[in-house]
Amino acid sequence: MVRKPTPEDKFSFGLWTVGWEARDQFGDATRPWTDPVESVHRLAELGASFVTFHDDDVVPFGSDAAERDRILARFRGALEETGIQVEMVTTNTFSHPIFKDGAFTSNDRRVRRYGLRKIIRNVDLAAELGAKTFVMWGGREGAEYDAAKDLYAAHARYAEGIDTVAGYIKEKGYDLRIALEPKPNEPRGDILLPTIGHALGLIAKLENGDIVGLNPEVGHEQMAGLNYTTGLAQALWADKLFHIDLNGQRSIKYDQDLVFGHGDLFSAFATVDLLVNGFPSGGPRYDGPVHFDYKPSRTENMQGVWDSAAANMATYILLADRARAFRADPEVQEALEASGVFDLAQPTLGEGETLQDLLADRSAYEELDVEEVAARGFHFVRLNQLALEHALGAR
Repeated sequence: MVRKPTPEDKFSFGLWTVGWEARDQFGDATRPWTDPVESVHRLAELGASFVTFHDDDVVPFGSDAAERDRILARFRGALEETGIQVEMVTTNTFSHPIFKDGAFTSNDRRVRRYGLRKIIRNVDLAAELGAKTFVMWGGREGAEYDAAKDLYAAHARYAEGIDTVAGYIKEKGYDLRIALEPKPNEPRGDILLPTIGHALGLIAKLENGDIVGLNPEVGHEQMAGLNYTTGLAQALWADKLFHIDLNGQRSIKYDQDLVFGHGDLFSAFATVDLLVNGFPSGGPRYDGPVHFDYKPSRTENMQGVWDSAAANMATYILLADRARAFRADPEVQEALEASGVFDLAQPTLGEGETLQDLLADRSAYEELDVEEVAARGFHFVRLNQLALEHALGAR
């Protein structure tokens, strides 16, 4: 029996997840529109603590000011009634045809200016609702044809847009940070900032990059054949892991947005191990909301939507319990020691040692018995088997 979620779990859902009407490129909607207010109430009943949303998830695109105020007042009422909080807000710059060539990187300057205004408007809303993170997913910032973009100018405009928004946040004194969300492709053929590393490279060039970090998503990394846990680790190492998006993905294909753990389960175990236990050597930890960015399958009716939302949380709780048992197992600690995992935290150069000292140390090179060192076994398979047995509940 899986325990019920608690506020300490910090579970969070995007309103676009449970609210997805299940359209795809080849089929019409299989579910009706869901009122965001209903979603807030249902998620609260299931044990979630937070919701997130794109502006258009709550206020339909093109609504006038009076209608926007009416809708937001009703939405705030649902938050107050349930105790659910908004931890992240983002802006939809991908659905409306005006954004068919991107927002910050559109070849049409009018679109870039409109996109910037739309984003700034919702930065204000995020601050009003107490959100701490503003996510920017550039799903349309890319191209299908190499000749279609001046790629130097595209990166310059992308940086200009992000920097402008970050500067505005600072100017207003908002307690808000920006998190970029990398993705390699879909809906564009090739998307700018396709990976965590690409995004970190752009952030390093920003004037206001100190408040710009990352929101890595499981499926976005795995659809490019990358290791999500390794990506999280790099973002943590760079002090740039501001938010996370958990879902499931089965290998290199379209962005599936499955329930967390319903894709690569063993990879999900490694991710949860990092999130709940941290690095073996200590170091930075992620302590933000556990956010699920998935889509209930088109085969599901409305009951299936809420079952799938509960499944995300149940899977995370199960894997968290397994991960804690894994690290607490004395045999695992012995295996980590035997594999040299703890040794990696020891600096290669000793305290106070210089490169010249290393070059003068004959035992490090000239007198080292390389054949003896090369004969060492690292016992990684045994360590991985222990992880597998814990993940499967066999220990």
